[in-house]
Amino acid sequence: MYFYRKLIFVFIIIYALITSTCNAGSDKEKYGTSPKTNSGKLWNIGYLEGGTYPNYPIVLKAIVNALSDLGWIEEPLEFPNFKNMDDTSELWRWLSKNAKSKYINFLENAYWSSNWDDKLRKTNQETVLTRLKNKKDINLIIAMGTWAGQDLANDKNSTPTVVCSASDPLRAKIIKSLSDSGYDFLHAQIDPSIHQRQIRLFHDIVGFKRLGISYQDTPSGRSYAALEEVEKVAKERGFEIVTCFSAGDVPDINQSYSSLIKCHEELAPKIDAMYLTTNNGLDLKNLPRLMKSLNKYKIPTFSQNGSEEVKHGVLFSISQAGFKYVGRFHAEVIAKILNGAKPRDIGMIFEDPSKIAINLGEAQIIGYDPPVDILGAADEIFQEIMTAQGAFTP
Repeated sequence: MYFYRKLIFVFIIIYALITSTCNAGSDKEKYGTSPKTNSGKLWNIGYLEGGTYPNYPIVLKAIVNALSDLGWIEEPLEFPNFKNMDDTSELWRWLSKNAKSKYINFLENAYWSSNWDDKLRKTNQETVLTRLKNKKDINLIIAMGTWAGQDLANDKNSTPTVVCSASDPLRAKIIKSLSDSGYDFLHAQIDPSIHQRQIRLFHDIVGFKRLGISYQDTPSGRSYAALEEVEKVAKERGFEIVTCFSAGDVPDINQSYSSLIKCHEELAPKIDAMYLTTNNGLDLKNLPRLMKSLNKYKIPTFSQNGSEEVKHGVLFSISQAGFKYVGRFHAEVIAKILNGAKPRDIGMIFEDPSKIAINLGEAQIIGYDPPVDILGAADEIFQEIMTAQGAFTP
């Protein structure tokens, strides 16, 4: 029986790797990606985000690196170590001054972050939409995350908009369907099965019966947590979801963190596995304290957001190879738009290669002995837990 279960698991891993390797939705026509000027001038690019989040600068860097590979930027960039690695404002200012290009310009004064503040969000939305309509000095804008995508996906906008790093653009009502963004100016990358693949993989490995999730009980909070996708797999596999409501997208990061740590303490004695989802309080600096109660009860964990959190102490995730694949996808979308493609006509479905990331240091702490076939399917194996600069120790 063990042999057959092992064989089935290996088949699942191989199938996932084959079917999800850079799978992208098809474009309506074939569009070029070669560099070209804006009738002899630079294309001006802007940026909007809901607030700071660890994945945002990583994705932005991956896009810039891919644009360099495509020839839009003159030479590969060596990014400095910014004071706050989660803050894209420093990165954007640096790009505006250091990205040498004959074709594109990261416009320094075309950067907005709402700092997860509802009032500032509304102000930024009005400011950005007014500038896009009246000044017309921005040729394309990157909308990073769900908030930014929602704020620009409306009839008041007509500037080419590329939505990146949104948890679920369809459920967040950014796009109309998997094949149609709903607006000629809009494009949003979507991986419709990513969260189901994550939960199935986690369940295949651990076989849990009670899965813990903490999220903010709002439409955006449920979207960030991919709650409907998790519920589908729970019904399919027959496990229970144990939830705890926390403060997610609020301006005060400390409030998010305090709320999240209380949920971890509440959930840990009740569950046998934990799915760590997108939350402002889930910062790499806070991760050691967030893991404390879970480690106390020997709870296996899976990160929704990728291997950076595994590197810093979460047990499992899907390895994302530095986001280089999705960065290339977004860069090609931008290049196609600047070559005349209508954003709405460019395929939106893109699935990253699904490979496992595992932290053996965390495995040792909770007493988990990973089978050889798990290690064989892993793309990233971390031998110990890395501590982020300025991290709070338990």
